[in-house]
This record gives sequence, structure tokens and C-alpha cells, in this order.
Amino acid sequence: MTDVKVTTLKNGMRVITDPMPGLGTSAVGVWVDTGARHETAAEHGISHVLEHMAFKGTERRSALQIAEVIESVGGHLNAYTSRDQTAYYARVLQDDVPLAVDILSDILQNSIFDEQEIAREKEVIVQEIGQTFDTPDDIIFDYLQETSYPDQPLGRSILGTVAQVRGFDRAMIAGYMKRHYLAPRMVLSASGAVDHEALVRLAEDAFSGLAREGDVAMEPGIYHGGDYREERALEQVHYALSVPGVSYLDDDYYAMQILVGLLGGGMSSRLFQEIRERRGLCYSVFTFASSFMDSGTFSVYAGTGEEQIRELSEVLTDELLRVSEDLDGAEIARTKAQLKASLLMGMEGPAARAEVHARQLQIYGRILPPAEISESIDAIGLQDVKNLAGRLFFGVTPTIAALGPVRNLAPFERIAARFN
Repeated sequence: MTDVKVTTLKNGMRVITDPMPGLGTSAVGVWVDTGARHETAAEHGISHVLEHMAFKGTERRSALQIAEVIESVGGHLNAYTSRDQTAYYARVLQDDVPLAVDILSDILQNSIFDEQEIAREKEVIVQEIGQTFDTPDDIIFDYLQETSYPDQPLGRSILGTVAQVRGFDRAMIAGYMKRHYLAPRMVLSASGAVDHEALVRLAEDAFSGLAREGDVAMEPGIYHGGDYREERALEQVHYALSVPGVSYLDDDYYAMQILVGLLGGGMSSRLFQEIRERRGLCYSVFTFASSFMDSGTFSVYAGTGEEQIRELSEVLTDELLRVSEDLDGAEIARTKAQLKASLLMGMEGPAARAEVHARQLQIYGRILPPAEISESIDAIGLQDVKNLAGRLFFGVTPTIAALGPVRNLAPFERIAARFN
């Protein structure tokens, strides 16, 4: 960690390197501080379309050549879009880092957005949307997010709608990229077999064409809560519940990670033990936290049968409400150990390290040493977690999303009343 270096280029783009001695490969990517929540209503889904189109041809390479040139050296290239970022990354041998940087800079600055390619790729994305709707334990989380943050960018799905995706044209895609893909909002992060000074030199040449200023706006995320349920002919009810959580910058961020772990982070967690092991109400139950710069949610998911959904939802709520009073030091210590081990294990691969460092720089403006994170976790006391549980689960409006044979689920008003 002491070897991690950061350099800001003349245009404002930042370069991070994290050498890992003994490796012969490198993970290198560009993280753009722009995602689905930066879209206007008319642009819903365009961040994801742009991510796809970046691979579909540049002034120098066709779509096939982009794929062939990286795979001919045994590397691979990929990307993803989230609500608050878009990432493009490669995994290559050490000697092929210059090639990876060249390809990344090419697709992010010289994409031609050919109309025929756009037409074809839009239909691919339409199929992706259809597949998501056919996957209930996937689409349920879009319904949960939309109900938590209604009528605002943070609540919209990342993929967009079929009608909007089909309506995008070259001018819209290129215009969105020009406004949002700005050097100060982009981080080139590499881990593994990398040399900092060499990567900086490559970046200075390769990304010099990036603009410094553009029109970037982000509507604040305001949690509302509410109820979404859809009767569908499925074997199980897919049930998810959220309450307002904390942002990345909240003092309770690590306390929330502990609460996530002890309630539903593993086989020894409270929800797993009570709902699955003791009562046999489900196969899958887990908790997770979603944090953003200005908002966040604490969520639970479970899949269960039509006859079990009422009891499951009641027991789940019971467990959330009692945790602020019924905690002990041993439980906190065990969860802290799990959290610290998970963080360290997650940093053992170069791809994960490159991503974590890029996100830390975008969120906090600096790289957080693992020792500092461990100290922050260790500093969380029993009362801190109890206080956070009281803050999260009392006096709030929950969000419920349910999909499947939902007729036996209690009315929203009855469930919500228990949180007040």
C-alpha cells in the first residue's frame, strides 16, 4: 500500500498505480465519475448505451479489431455502468500495458458511433432489458430502487426502457459523452505489474485530447419509500425491504457495514439463523447496503413460498427492530473480524485493487490505507451500532418490493406502521 502513487495530469485526469511484486500481469482501467443518475429523464439509459457503443468502432479500429487486438495478446477488455460511475478496464500481461492504455484512450476519445452499429447494439440492449425482466431475483432490486427514489434519476433503472433505448441517436450519445467524459472526472487506475512513471507518460500522450470542462449536473437523491408489489406466476415470492441508509461520507458508514454483516452477511447472521435455520422459511436471505455521495439505503432480500411470505415478512421486521436493544460485544467482535477479513481478501487481486483505488479517489479525494480502514472498523463500539440501528429502523418509512404470488403479504400500511 505504501507504493501506491497518484499523479494529476495537466488536463486534470488522475493516474493511480499500485505495483504488486511477483505478478506478471496488470489490471488497468478508466473509471468515469458519471453514471445513470447523471441522466435527464430524456436520457434514461444512455450511460449504458454509451458504454456498449464505446466498443463498436473508432477512427482507428473497427469493432472486430478492438476485440482482436486485445485478445491476440491474451488479454481481455470489459466495462460496466452503475448509477454513479462507468468503468472500462483491461487485464493484460505486463508488456502489453501500453496496448491496453492505447485501446482505452481510443474508445474513450475516438469512438465514431456509426449509425448502423448503434441500430444493432440498441437491439442487443433491448434483449438485455428483456432478460432482466425475466429474472425476478434481478429485476426486484430495480423495483426496490425505483420505489425508494421515485421520479428522480437515482431511482431509475440503469438499462433504461425499451422505448427510450430505441430512441437514442448518434447526436444524443456523442453529446452525452462530450458533456460528461471530462478529464477531471476520470481516473486511470492500474494494479499488478505496473510502473508509475511509465504509466503517467503513456497517459499524458494518450489522454491529452480529453476536455477539462463540461455540463455535468447531478440531481440530489431524496429517499421517499413506499410499496411495489406485482402478482406474477412464479414458484416463489421475491421480497425486498429497504430503509434510509447512509452515504459514503457519513460518520456511520462503517457501523452500517457491521450492521449489514451481523444481520444478514453470512451463515451465522441473525436473519439466516432465525429465518432459514430455525424456521425453514426460505433458502436465500441476505442484507446489503447501497451508498452514494448524498444518500443510501439499508436493504434485505428473501425468496420464499406463497404460504410463508406473511410469516417471513413479520419475522424479518422483528429482527430488524430488536437489534438496537439486543446486541452483545461478542457478536460485534465476530462481525468486525468478518468485515476486515472480507476487505483484505477482496484486495488480493489486481483488478479489485485498481477498482477500489479509483473509487476511493473519486469519493474521498485520496487513497485509504487498509490499516486506516481497519482502525475505523475497530473504533466502532457496541453503542455505535445500537444507535445506528435505532436511527435506521425507527421513525422511518420503509420501501417494500414484492414479486410473485404476493396475495398473502400483509398490506403495506401494516408493515410500515411497525417502523413508526
